[in-house]
Amino acid sequence: MREDRSFPPSAAFAAQANATGQLYEDAQADPKRFWSDQAARLDWQTPFTEIVDWTDAPFAKWFVGGRLNVAYNCVDRHVESGHGDQVALIFEGEPGDRRDITYAQLQREVSQAANALTELGVVAGDRVAIYMPMIPEAVVAMLACARIGAPHSVVFAGFAAHALESRINDAQASVVITADGQHRRGSVMPLKPAVDEAVAKCPSVKSVLVVRRAGNDVAFDAERDVWWDDIVTRQPDIHTPESFDAEHPLFILYTSGTTGNPKGILHTCGGYLTQTSYTHNVVFDLKPDTDVYWCTADIGWITGHSYIVYGPLANRVTQVIYEGTPDTPTQDRWWDIIERHKVTILYTAPTAIRTFMKWGDHLPAGKDLTSLRLLGSVGEPINPEAWMWYRDVIGGGTCPIVDTWWQTETGAIMIAPLPGVTACKPGSAMGALPGIGAAVVDDHGTQLGNGHGGYLVLTQPWPSMLRGIWGDPQRYVDTYWSRWSHLYFAGDGAKLDDDGAIWLMGRVDDVMNISGHRISTTEVESALVAHPMIAEAAVVGANDDTTGQAIVAFVILRAGAEDGDGLAQALRAHVAHEIGPIAKPRQILVVPELPKTRSGKIMRRLLRDVAENRAMGDATTLADPTVMNLIASGLAHATPED
Repeated sequence: MREDRSFPPSAAFAAQANATGQLYEDAQADPKRFWSDQAARLDWQTPFTEIVDWTDAPFAKWFVGGRLNVAYNCVDRHVESGHGDQVALIFEGEPGDRRDITYAQLQREVSQAANALTELGVVAGDRVAIYMPMIPEAVVAMLACARIGAPHSVVFAGFAAHALESRINDAQASVVITADGQHRRGSVMPLKPAVDEAVAKCPSVKSVLVVRRAGNDVAFDAERDVWWDDIVTRQPDIHTPESFDAEHPLFILYTSGTTGNPKGILHTCGGYLTQTSYTHNVVFDLKPDTDVYWCTADIGWITGHSYIVYGPLANRVTQVIYEGTPDTPTQDRWWDIIERHKVTILYTAPTAIRTFMKWGDHLPAGKDLTSLRLLGSVGEPINPEAWMWYRDVIGGGTCPIVDTWWQTETGAIMIAPLPGVTACKPGSAMGALPGIGAAVVDDHGTQLGNGHGGYLVLTQPWPSMLRGIWGDPQRYVDTYWSRWSHLYFAGDGAKLDDDGAIWLMGRVDDVMNISGHRISTTEVESALVAHPMIAEAAVVGANDDTTGQAIVAFVILRAGAEDGDGLAQALRAHVAHEIGPIAKPRQILVVPELPKTRSGKIMRRLLRDVAENRAMGDATTLADPTVMNLIASGLAHATPED
C-alpha cells in the first residue's frame, strides 16, 4: 500500500471539531502560555506561580506552587456543576452482568473507599498496590488513592506472583487492593492466590483489601485480609478532599527495562492531569454531553491510567468498561457492546484490529456500528492494511482515525493527528501535537530532514513527563538522557516521509512490544535460565502479523538435560508462572551455542535475522560464525506455540 495516500478530514467533521489549526500557532508562539491555558481546564485550589521550572534538567517541575486534588477534578466538580446524574461508567462484565454508575454515585463510592483506606492507616505519601480486573472498583480504588494523596502502583492482573512481589517491594506498598478472581474466556481466573504468594515476601504490606467479584473460594488471613464489602460499604459516603502540590506523586507504574529490573515510572498530579485532559479532549474530539467513549485497554497499563481513568473523567466522559475478552461468549462481543451502548469513540490496539480482520468482516457487519464517529489506535505502530480495514469495516469509511504514539514515560499522547485538522496517512501517527517537540535524529543527535530515518526524540519538556524512576534518579538520567543530554530518547526508531509525516518503526533497544505490552528480553531470559534444565538463553522479538512482535527464545540445555517433546511447553508454562502469560515465547529453539562475539556479547541482531527469516547479517565478528547455520536450520523445525 502506498504510504503517500492521504485522507483529509471531512468538512462536516472539521466544522464541529474541538481542535483547530490555531492550536499549533498558539503553542508555537508562546509555549508557556499555551500550557497555562491547558491547565485552566482544571480546578486549582491554589493557583500556580510558575508554569515550568527546567533549571534542574532533566528533572522538571510544572505549575510550580499550584495545589489541586486529582479525584476532585475527576468526580466532585462535575457533581457540583449539576452533572451528578450523568453516567460516568457503563460496566460490562464478561458473564453479562451490567452496571451504570453516575458521577454522583462515583463520588460516594470514591469517598467511602478513601475513608476505608484512611481507617487502614494509609496517609498521604504511602504507596498502595492495586492488582485488579477491569471492574468499577478498580477505578474507584485509583481515585480513592488520588483523593488522599497516596500514590498507587497498579500491577496488570495478568502478571504472576513474582512480578507482583517485585513491584510491591520496590514501592514498599503498605496496602494491596485485589479481587478474589476475574472472569476470563468463560472461566474464573483466581487473583487472590497470586497476592498471597507475593505478599508472603513483602514485609511492608499491612493489609490486603479484597473485592468479591468472581465468587471463587480464597484463603483468608483474618489479621491481614479485609473484604471490600465489610470495610468500604460501611464508611460515610462523604469525604473532604485535600489539595496537594502539583508535583505531589500521583502514581508509580512499572515498565520493562533492558536490565530486566522493572522501572517504577513516577508521575505527579498537576502536569499529568493537565496533559491527559488536554489530549483526551482534542485528540478524541470529546463531546461530554453526547459521546459514549470506549478505551479497550486494561488499567494495568498506562493507557488505562491516562485514557480510562484520569483524562476522560477529568473531561466528564461517559465511558464503557468491559471486563473480559473479545471472543467471549462469541467473537462479535465488542460489536455487540458498541451496538447496545451506541459507542461513538473507540480506542484500541492494532493487535486487536488484526485479530478481528482474521475473524472476518461478517462479524462487525452483523451489528449496527453507525454510532461510531471516531476511531483511535494505541500501543504499537499500525500497519496500513489494518488502518484501512479499521476505517472501512468498523468506521464505515467515514470515521477519522487517530493513530497515537506515546509511552508510560510520557504519560500522555505526544504524536497523533488532530481530528478535523490533520489529513491522515494510513499507518502514520503524522506529527507532534501542539505543545510537543519531537524530532528524528541521527547517531550524533543531529536533526534529520524529510525522507530520512533515525531515532525518535523529544526536544523540550512537557507537563505529563515522568518525574524520574522511583528510588533511582540516576537510572532515570542514564536511561533517557545519557545518549544526548539535551534530548529525551524514547527508544523508538522513526522516519520522516517526504511530507514530514512521522512513521514509527518500533523499538531499537532490548525491549519487545508484545500486543502493545513492553516486555524486557532480559526479564524473559532470566525466567528461562531459572528453569533447572536451562543453562543459557537469548530472547528476541520477531515480527508477528497479529501481535506486532512475538517472543522467540534460543536456549542451551544444562548438562544431562534432554530435549523432549514436552520441553517447549514446560518452558512456556514456566515463563508464564514467573512473569505472566503475555511473556510466553511463541517459539523455543534448543541450540548448541549462542552467537557471541569474541568478547562474549550475544549478537541478538543475528538472532532476529533468523527469527524473521531474513538474510543473515555480518557474522564475521562472532567467535564461531558457523553456529548461525546450526541455529537457522534448527528454527525451521521448531514448533510454534499453539
